[in-house]
Order: sequence, then C-alpha cells, then structure tokens
Amino acid sequence: MRKLKNILRLGRKELWSLWRDPMMLLLILYVFTVSVYTAATALPETLHNAAIAIVDEDQSPLSARIASAFYPPEFQHPRMITVGEMDAGMDRGDFTFALNIPPDFQRDVLAGRNPEIQLNIDATRMSQAFTGNGYIQQMAMGEISEFVQRHRAAQALPVELALRARFNPTLEKSWFGGIAEIINTVAMLSIILTGAALIREREHGTIEHLLVMPVTPGEIMISKIWSMSLVVLLATGLSLNFVIRGLLQVPIEGSIPLFLVGVVLCLFAMTSLGIYMATLARTMPQFGLLLMLTLMPMNMLSGGATPRESMPEVVQNLMLIAPTTHFVEIGQSILFRGAGLDAVWKPFLALAVIGTVLFILSFRRFRKTIGQMA
Repeated sequence: MRKLKNILRLGRKELWSLWRDPMMLLLILYVFTVSVYTAATALPETLHNAAIAIVDEDQSPLSARIASAFYPPEFQHPRMITVGEMDAGMDRGDFTFALNIPPDFQRDVLAGRNPEIQLNIDATRMSQAFTGNGYIQQMAMGEISEFVQRHRAAQALPVELALRARFNPTLEKSWFGGIAEIINTVAMLSIILTGAALIREREHGTIEHLLVMPVTPGEIMISKIWSMSLVVLLATGLSLNFVIRGLLQVPIEGSIPLFLVGVVLCLFAMTSLGIYMATLARTMPQFGLLLMLTLMPMNMLSGGATPRESMPEVVQNLMLIAPTTHFVEIGQSILFRGAGLDAVWKPFLALAVIGTVLFILSFRRFRKTIGQMA
C-alpha cells in the first residue's frame, strides 16, 4: 500500500507539472483537434472542385454521357466551350482540364476504330493535375465501356463486374485521414510527454529531490507512465467523439471502449520507450533528435500511411517489433471494420509482449541512470 500511495502521489505531481506547462498543454490541444481536422480535410492527393472544360465536337449520346460523368465534389460542373476557346482559357487559368471529344467519336467507337480523346492539363497546378489525370481517364473509359456493352448486347461479356466499396462506400479520404492522424498522435505524444517529464526534472534539478525521498526508481518510472498515459487516453477519447464523430461526421463501426483498451496497451509500450530514450538524451534538443530518428520511420512503415503489403518483406518482418505496427492494425480493424476481440486478440497480445519487454529494458536503464546520479 505504501508503494501504491507513492506511485499515486508522484503521478499527481506529474499531472500538476504538466498543468503548469502551457506550451505542452497547447501542443496536446493542437494535435488532437486542429491537426486531426487538417489531416482529414487537407490531404494533398485529394481532388476537390477541379475546374474542367469540355469541347464536344461530336454532340452524340456518348459524348453527352462522358460530359455528365464529371460532377462535384471532385469536379466543378463542366464548362462547355468551343475549340477556339480552349487554348485561351488554359492560358488564363480558367480551368485545369480541357477534354476535347472529336467529331464522329461515337460512330468510330461503335465501328471499332479506336478514336482518341485529347485531354489538356494545366500542369502548374501539380496536385490536381497529377491526381485528376488518372480520375478523368478512368471515368471516361468507364462510360465508354458501359456504352459499348449496352449497344453490343451480342458481344457483351458473360460476366458483369459489380464494384462495391466496404467500410467507406463513398471513398471519403477524410474518414481515413482523421483516424490515421489520431493513431500517429497517440504514438507521438506518449513518447514526448514521458520523455519530456524526465528530462525536465533533470534540467530543473528536481530529480535530486526524488533521490533523497523514500521512493524507488520503479515507483518514479511507473508514476510517469500512468500519469502521462492518462492524459493521452482522455485526449484520444475526446478527440474521437468530438472531432472525428462530431465535427468530421466519420462513422465509427466498432467499439470505442475496445479501441481504448488498445490505446492503453500502446501507451504502455510507447511511454516505456519514451523513458528509455530520455535516459539516453541529456537535453531536450538531443531528445528531439532521437525522437525524429525513431518516430518518423515507425509512423511511415507501420501501415498507417502505406499498406504493409506494398513494402519489402524484410521491412514487414522488421516492423513487427514496433508497437505502432500492431496499434495501426488494431485501430483500422476496430474503427473501420467493426472487428471484435476475436479478430484483434493477436495484435493485442503482441502489444502487451512488446510493452513488457520495453518496460523491462527501460526500467533497467532508468535504475542504472538513477544509481549513477546518486
């Protein structure tokens, strides 16, 4: 009971120290609100309200069908222009894309002559130009294929492909971006808060005060872990409910309490890692450099930004020792697919094992560092 009281009191001390640090509080508020909203709504690859003009020299049902395929929110309503207006409009920047459908296009398509459609792109608008090129080609070819199949019933394929998108039927990128940002934020803040708490005490000289008190290194370490984890856990729950579900209107398929259990396991592992890194660094700038070298590869290769299946097999196997890899799997399975404990018990178990190993390593390193200071 005495050890438990010491851990609770030391943890309250950490919470009061955090409360008196306005910059750290501002960071927590920012990353769980503004950063999550920005990551969800300002993805650079998103095509939104792209200006497009169409030169319809065919004036056929097929050309009208292609023109009607472009509509908000990806594109603005197409502007129907003439050939003479196309180059001038591109020079003025009135539109990013200009689609030129040649005369007799429908007749040539049905006759199997493989006519060409000219697509002019204003490449100075790089993000829209790069993404819109693929969008327009896919949409135009889809309309042409469907039109030809309906007019050639005898030559139609015996099987029709029906595409259905699960978990995100409208393919809204904001649904994925916001939740992925929360997952990355949990990993980042758990390391920063615990590491900064330890380095702050060393820089302010308060670590020497703890050494003369009847507390053990294990009690000091556990107090920092539970207090900083509690802050991140509360911020995660509030961000999920008020930013993700409220402001962004993202539907959560699975159980939020089950996801928060995964957050606790991830916090256990990442806060232990943060303490280990803080024992290696002597100052906050050194800790920041270690953070960049550790956190950035973990976030990039954990499967949140790019599917793990597209990575080399060596990288996939290597990243299995990273807590973020299993946390991303837990988050995507529960929040996107509505998975239960029967589907995510393996990453839960992996997080618990990794967290235990990191805690033991961090405790040994922390106790050695404290012994040297004493």
